[in-house]
Amino acid sequence: MATQFFEQQDRARRHTTRLVFLFGLAVVALVLGLYVLAAVATGFRGTDPRTDQLVFEIVWLDPLLMLHVGLLTLVVVGGASLYRISQLSGGGRVVAEGLGGRLLHADSNAPLERKILNVVEEMAIASGIPTPAVYLLDHEGGINAFAAGFSPSDAVIGITRGCAEQLSRDELQGVVAHEFSHIMNGDIRLNIRLMGVLYGILVIGMVGYFLLRSSLWAGAASRRNSKDNSAMAMVAGGIALMALGFIGTLFGNLIKASVSRQREFLADASAVQFTRNPDGISGALKKIGGFDAGSHMESAAAPESSHLFFGQALRSGFNSLFATHPPLAERIKILDPSWQGEMTEISSEAAPSSGAATAGFAGGGVAPAFAGSAVDQMGRISTAHLAYAVQLLRELPPAVKEAAHDPYAARAVVYALLMDADPESRKLQIDIIDAKGERGVPELTRKLLPEVERLGRAHRLPLIDLVLPALRDLSASQYEGFRGVVQDLVQADQRIDLFEWALQRILLTHLAPNFEGVHRPARRLRSKHQLQQVLETILSTLARFGNLSESAMRESVASAGRTLVKAELRLLDDDKVGLAALDEALGLAASLDSRAKELVLRACAQVIAADGEVADSEAELFRAIGDSLGCPMPPLLPGQTLA
Repeated sequence: MATQFFEQQDRARRHTTRLVFLFGLAVVALVLGLYVLAAVATGFRGTDPRTDQLVFEIVWLDPLLMLHVGLLTLVVVGGASLYRISQLSGGGRVVAEGLGGRLLHADSNAPLERKILNVVEEMAIASGIPTPAVYLLDHEGGINAFAAGFSPSDAVIGITRGCAEQLSRDELQGVVAHEFSHIMNGDIRLNIRLMGVLYGILVIGMVGYFLLRSSLWAGAASRRNSKDNSAMAMVAGGIALMALGFIGTLFGNLIKASVSRQREFLADASAVQFTRNPDGISGALKKIGGFDAGSHMESAAAPESSHLFFGQALRSGFNSLFATHPPLAERIKILDPSWQGEMTEISSEAAPSSGAATAGFAGGGVAPAFAGSAVDQMGRISTAHLAYAVQLLRELPPAVKEAAHDPYAARAVVYALLMDADPESRKLQIDIIDAKGERGVPELTRKLLPEVERLGRAHRLPLIDLVLPALRDLSASQYEGFRGVVQDLVQADQRIDLFEWALQRILLTHLAPNFEGVHRPARRLRSKHQLQQVLETILSTLARFGNLSESAMRESVASAGRTLVKAELRLLDDDKVGLAALDEALGLAASLDSRAKELVLRACAQVIAADGEVADSEAELFRAIGDSLGCPMPPLLPGQTLA
């Protein structure tokens, strides 16, 4: 049910609270450790010439010294965390590139890369999430994968070469489904914040390591002079700070373990639910257990990001005391209760799995009948949705599919989707593309237009999901030009229909983080009155786009208010609603917590369905609203209801 999706969002938020608490404990432990070190250092009085022993006069309780140490620790730890958080503000791509990932371009025809991209595309369309950028970690032989980012808009999927080569398509699909679960449940935001925060408590140990290395480069003359203890003091200081850094490492591993283990079980279960194929993900885990490279990561950045991965990224030893993942055998046993402990033995020297199977639904056969509303399905993928996505991809004309994967031609696909049926409006739009489109794009648009027009309505928004990875490859100037053309095409006939609004909203919402950075909502709802105004704007706009009488519209808005948000909502007049007002209202609603968003979406579904039917344009509008609120909405299946 949709409630499960929002419960997962709330759980991620509670984990953030736990993270703050444990981070505070780590800082307190560091302050105490540094205070002891400072007390010893300030109490040192030299060497007694009579006994040749070190003399200390230590004051163990010095409030002023404690204050200075505490402030210095907060400045260093807080500053380091803020610095790392700033570095990670670029989203998932920063993490992927830091791990040595190589972006796979959407138009790649290499069999292994095409296999990965096809699996990710199927999962994206089935879940209603924009197709994430995909990175291949070429130098990683272990079987592993990760998802990273702040939201579905800037999320990336990373796949190691060992994962792509050693797993069958079914197994790869299970791993990708696991990572999509992390994206949909909001885990990725917590994970990337965790990287930034933990950097601060690890920095003391880094300073100690730097100090120790610097001392080793001290001049030989200084070390030969028995009266000059500066080099020895640097060595002692470096060792002491590195020992204190152990506290940071200890708490860092504890924090990662405390927020990661249970989420891995949930993501495993979601992957089975998505694919209805427990052998896929359990097969991948069994191969990790029988593979000589396991899921080990070689990258120097792996310790910092170990909590992101599908499998345990660090080798056993001390790390196993605070492992970020549950034991492999425990995960397998839950997925395959009949398992007797045998692993699928493979060698890194063995021939890799074939990448030839580049398309198709791993489950095979006919998808089971789907029961449940679109709202209840939010944040989940059913076998029916996955089969539906595969079918949609198969039905795309080859020319359109090829163009959707090419950064240059993907713009022509979008322009073709925006072409108006009215001849006069279409002529204006063609003139805009001729005047502002890059060389060759107008011709491509004309060539693709007949193929795009023959597509069914159900293909339109999935096609937008499909072009997003290619459009992310545009340069900044190309993106600005493309964005301007899209806006001009939408406004060419002096009116914006529902599909044009939905397309523009989805497209630019998910491209903006890539070109403009990840932004938090600029404005937030501060009062119950503001929330009521936002709800009235959203619901009144939806009601007035339906086929209801004035009295029926008024009742649908009031009923949604009474039954779902426990507020008296009124239908706004025509001049106070519209797509521009809806844009502003959704911008404010994006700052709501997950529970409030669920109520907003259920209220929207109730108003849309008030006339007993859901038009294609209304389904597209609803998908765009969910997208704007950060709530992934799978495609509406034939015969499926909204609420």
